[in-house]
Amino acid sequence: MGWDELRDLGEYQTDTELKEALDANWPRGSGRSLTTARRLLAFRDLEAGDRVVANRGMDEVLATGTVTGGYRFDPDRDEFRHVVPVDWDVSHAQKLSGPQHGWRSTFAKVDPTLFAGLTAHRAAGSPVQAVPSSTDLAPEDVRAVLDALERKGQVILHGPPGTGKTRLALSAALFMAGRADAINTDPARRSAAQAEMLGGEQVHLVTFHPSYGYEDFVEGFKPDLSATGPGLTLALTDGVFHTLCDLASAHPEQTYLLIIDEINRGDLPRIFGELITLLELDKRGLPLALSVSGRRFSVPPNIRIIGTMNTADRSISHLDAAVRRRFAFVSVGPDPDAVSGTVGPLDLAEFFESLNTRITRHLDADHQIGHAYLLRDGAPIATEDDLAAAFHHEVIPLLEDYCLGRADLLHRILGSLVDADTGRTALMSPQDLATALAAEFSGGQPSPDA
Repeated sequence: MGWDELRDLGEYQTDTELKEALDANWPRGSGRSLTTARRLLAFRDLEAGDRVVANRGMDEVLATGTVTGGYRFDPDRDEFRHVVPVDWDVSHAQKLSGPQHGWRSTFAKVDPTLFAGLTAHRAAGSPVQAVPSSTDLAPEDVRAVLDALERKGQVILHGPPGTGKTRLALSAALFMAGRADAINTDPARRSAAQAEMLGGEQVHLVTFHPSYGYEDFVEGFKPDLSATGPGLTLALTDGVFHTLCDLASAHPEQTYLLIIDEINRGDLPRIFGELITLLELDKRGLPLALSVSGRRFSVPPNIRIIGTMNTADRSISHLDAAVRRRFAFVSVGPDPDAVSGTVGPLDLAEFFESLNTRITRHLDADHQIGHAYLLRDGAPIATEDDLAAAFHHEVIPLLEDYCLGRADLLHRILGSLVDADTGRTALMSPQDLATALAAEFSGGQPSPDA
């Protein structure tokens, strides 16, 4: 890899330090070098066993490889002194059917589904070699959720809107249900696997909202629709959590999972009631009397809970203290690598990261935008029309809501694209919008060759 002027990347402890070195050597627009710094550190931190793809342009694979050792800086080389050893497999060389829009930059994250397709290809006459399966182990983000569940019994995935919290919760559920093969696959197959999983008994999905209560979650008296007599008849009805606990008690050899989407939109102390005590792993199996019916009840040890919450709605600090103590918390932040791609002169990842840097500076980190706003069908947006639609119909309304009508604040975030006095977004063609965003957020300058 190039960028030889930076010398040994091991000398940099943070991406901020490396960004300062990049700015000193290659001055450029706001935010661009921070993205480059993080990509350089990702190269430096490659470990033995990591998989990489060598490409030419946006539609040709030269080889896939397996990293065999750690990074080193070799000052004796004439150029490209940043080195990582790789065992290359040229049997996967191929011309792709179309361009991969994230491949214009030096570094890009390869979608697992695409990588599986690349490694399934064999050049004519190539011997068959064993390729490590991506389903042998849980993906890193899924593994973090599973580790938290093992340690605490329940976890809340928190982050700004559009960062994929619900998707991650369902991925963890698929892995726990033995469907790891469906995590990184095409959308149709993944959706089918999720529907099949949620149609069974082991994984339940519920969404909290302001009117959701104890009677919906644990137990309560509700109208008996089967009653035929005059007047209203109430019957004691088990809630979703009570029902799931009964199933788990009857099948102690299996793990049962409850996914609570938008968990912070409900009144958690009221919804959980006295059961908040029984969530702790060392209190699983202890019986207590339910407040409505007086029945004896316990939470079995094979119950797990995953909640999701948008920090833009309410931060973790606003959650009830008793709830916070009983949940582990896993942050799910914006992922610039997920939007690696270009639209005209605009590098999406650099625009995305620079925009979020401004949002963090003028609002806070909880109000950043997630990468889902710049995706279409799971892939980075690739056309000027899609970019204009995402920017004007999704990003701008979200930021206007965050800025609470303050035109000056919106102007500080979006710069020349917004009038500082009126807060009105400048009108321009989709093609001109891509150019304007590149000028405002990345300076529109190319990165150094590598």
